Amino acid sequence: MPADLSPSGDLIAVLRRVREAGHTTRADLGRDLGLRRGVVTQRVSALLDLGLVDEAVTRRSSGGRAPRELAFRRDAGFVLVADLGATTLVAGVADLSGALVATRESPADVTDGPERVLEQLESTWVDLVQESGVGRERIWGAGIGVPGPVEFATGRPISPPIMPGWDSYPVRERLATAFDVPVWVDNEVNLEALGESRIGLGRGVAEMIFVKMSVGIGSGVISRSVLHRGANGAAGDIGHIAVVQDETATCRCGNTGCLEAVAGGLSLVRTATERAALERSSVLGRMVDEGQSLAVDDITSAAGSGDAVAVDLLTHSGRLVGDTLSTLVNFYNPGLLVLGGRLVQGNDVVLSTVRETVYGRSLPLATRNLVIARSELGPLGGLVGAAVMVVDELFSRTRFPLWSPQKSPHGHPEIANPR
Repeated sequence: MPADLSPSGDLIAVLRRVREAGHTTRADLGRDLGLRRGVVTQRVSALLDLGLVDEAVTRRSSGGRAPRELAFRRDAGFVLVADLGATTLVAGVADLSGALVATRESPADVTDGPERVLEQLESTWVDLVQESGVGRERIWGAGIGVPGPVEFATGRPISPPIMPGWDSYPVRERLATAFDVPVWVDNEVNLEALGESRIGLGRGVAEMIFVKMSVGIGSGVISRSVLHRGANGAAGDIGHIAVVQDETATCRCGNTGCLEAVAGGLSLVRTATERAALERSSVLGRMVDEGQSLAVDDITSAAGSGDAVAVDLLTHSGRLVGDTLSTLVNFYNPGLLVLGGRLVQGNDVVLSTVRETVYGRSLPLATRNLVIARSELGPLGGLVGAAVMVVDELFSRTRFPLWSPQKSPHGHPEIANPR
């Protein structure tokens, strides 16, 4: 791709290349980006002045002066990150490469509403900033994933089925006011897909689908190495595809027969509780007899111990999800299909069933080079993706010029506003 000839475009292109390469030289930058040596020198000098690039490592010379290597200053700033699920809140602090320097997981009920949950998040972030030793003024931005549809431009959840009280709530504005930094909000599965694409299994894969199977079911789509959000931010919501004609299978979205309503963790827990006491279920049956309330993790753990009901439920879920994904594989033809979430992490039943179903029902050409694998990042993928999202936005062509003259986006929350 030819370089942008504007000074800011060249600057961002050079910075992006240094970030991607890890270590590089001025000569490499000129060759890779098609820029003249004088232009590269000017842009590198500007990045050194901004504190975004460091020049410390010297390569071995092949004759003449040894070239000095350039490296991205991953510790030039830090970002606050959070992944809000239906029942848990995972929060952290990450550097500009997406590496997590501090994390904390705590119970949180999304149905408690935005005031209570975001107050908990704010308190957690304050503690993590103190514990990590990162000065508050070195926080450059914040990113959060929530378990529902998000209008990305405004950072507001829109009619989220499992988030009562969150519809159109100004999440961005509240957190920006609390920490005086730009804030971005997205669907949690989108962020897991972004993290997996950039730092996990999807590195170097241009076309990828990430599927999260947990209490609910959702997916994130990577197209040409970029997260595809769709026209309004609703892309990838496969949990609400109708898969059965069953009026009793009521989904949290208000419709019936949705994939999430028959294959998601909430549905499996309900069915497991009903079946465990009636059928041969050595693990789940004993738990129900003892009066315990079952959870998603109990089903995956029981399946690992050979519990017949648990294995049957997970197999059924995997087959329904696999049928749905086979349609998407035929339609989109990804090179990688990554499965994450609590229904996948604790056992191999779902993964193996999805593989068998997708490979069996999709067209041969669509699956010729398709890899189906478990997430490499696991439960921290959402935090990594949140960090990647924030850093990508800060260094984008539209936003970088807004804060680079001040050398820091801290104190400029308006940077994240729609443009």
